[in-house]
Amino acid sequence: MEFSVKSGSPEKQRSACIVVGVFEPRRLSGVAEQLDKVSEGYLSNLLRRGDLEGKAGQMLLLHHVPNILSERVLLVGCGKERELDERQYKQIIEKTINTLNETGSMEAVCFLSELHVKGRDTYWKVRQAVEAAQAGLYCFNQLKTRKEEPRRPLRKLVFNVPTRRELPLGEKAIQHGLAISNGVTSCRDVANMPPNICTPRYLAEQAEALANEHENMTFTAITEQEMAEKGMNAYLAVGRGSDNESVLTLLNYRGGNDEQAPVVLVGKGLTFDSGGISIKPSANMDEMKYDMGGAAAVLGTMRAIAELKLPINVIGAIAGCENMVDGKAYRPGDILKTMSGQTVEVMNTDAEGRLVLCDTLTYVERFEPETVVDIATLTGACIIALGNHASGLMSTHNPLAHELINASEQSGDRAWRLPLWDEYQDALDSPFADMTNLGGREAGTITAACFLSRFTKKYNWAHLDVAGTAWRSGSKKGATGRPVPLLTQFLINRTQNTTQD
Repeated sequence: MEFSVKSGSPEKQRSACIVVGVFEPRRLSGVAEQLDKVSEGYLSNLLRRGDLEGKAGQMLLLHHVPNILSERVLLVGCGKERELDERQYKQIIEKTINTLNETGSMEAVCFLSELHVKGRDTYWKVRQAVEAAQAGLYCFNQLKTRKEEPRRPLRKLVFNVPTRRELPLGEKAIQHGLAISNGVTSCRDVANMPPNICTPRYLAEQAEALANEHENMTFTAITEQEMAEKGMNAYLAVGRGSDNESVLTLLNYRGGNDEQAPVVLVGKGLTFDSGGISIKPSANMDEMKYDMGGAAAVLGTMRAIAELKLPINVIGAIAGCENMVDGKAYRPGDILKTMSGQTVEVMNTDAEGRLVLCDTLTYVERFEPETVVDIATLTGACIIALGNHASGLMSTHNPLAHELINASEQSGDRAWRLPLWDEYQDALDSPFADMTNLGGREAGTITAACFLSRFTKKYNWAHLDVAGTAWRSGSKKGATGRPVPLLTQFLINRTQNTTQD
């Protein structure tokens, strides 16, 4: 879809549709009042008759409003004016886009970007509207033989801003919103692919294709033979039971100067997780194709920053692997020597992600990174703790944790910090090795992060557990694209080239 910004009076807009807000109880927004005046009370008369209450999400489409140049006027219920918050604003935008698609309006001028949202400026409102619009239009139908296309889909959306001085803010918001949306779409497309297509090699191919699109991005694939030579035995053990070979993929984006230490993003890429010998229950096991949500997020974020041409050096490490049951599969009771030299007693083969990540976290030391953030659908315990609303954040470096929390608040892609105190480390004690790969039921998200922290002593590190946020179950099953918005905002902030607070 094409997006643009302009500043103008609503009555002068000539478009297929003009979109304005109505508050509870039956109260026109400032822009709607201007239309009402030009139409000689046409809108206010409708409200008095009770055609629209103004509750959040209500829609009323009007045709041929007197003295209005636009063919249609869409009245959008926005709830109580003083209670309009970020979540409600995004929901209103998404429902507006869906309604416009159903009306056959191929273009529209939207004045909802002028609504007052607590603590948010024009940049935020326009960017969130772009992201919500793109998310609302997303459809994964690549593998369907019969595809249903909208009759006359919305192709162009113009956001109105209050003054001409805010046009540059709006234009920057569209640029950022589109890049992030493209990253989210890439993430969702890869994650939604079935595991018979999306293998570790497929992840590498997607990364290579992305690198080929951008001059300042290079691609490297580390094979199982190379991993074995480097002593990445924990990583290799997880993939031993699969016919699909493990592949560690590296994307190197060079947007900064040569002296700038890179930020490294490490994504867990379990393209299918059966649980191994500690096999998972059959119910919902199909959703274990989403266990590569961290890797998909790294791919999406790398696309977003490349499109934004951010002046920063970033390395994306995609740890592709498949955990299957086979005579060669690793077992509970096995002791693995990791690339770091530390040994791990396997208590459960379904605690495999941390074994893939620990060797990857050791591998990326060679890049002398300034910061490393790993992203993983790591623990069901995170869903118990935080539900599906917030990703779990743990870090050994307070300033980095604060950066990520700030980015989550700015982007609306929420994360919540959990403690990483030394007291939790005792849960990993083993009588036979340096540690176990499982800390028990209590504080499972935290003890998993404690395990990873033992391999991150040489750089500033944070861990995002996205088990509850990377995909949805149920009737709307599918990848969400999170935490691409959070990670991209984090990297935008690092360039000190953002207009947000």
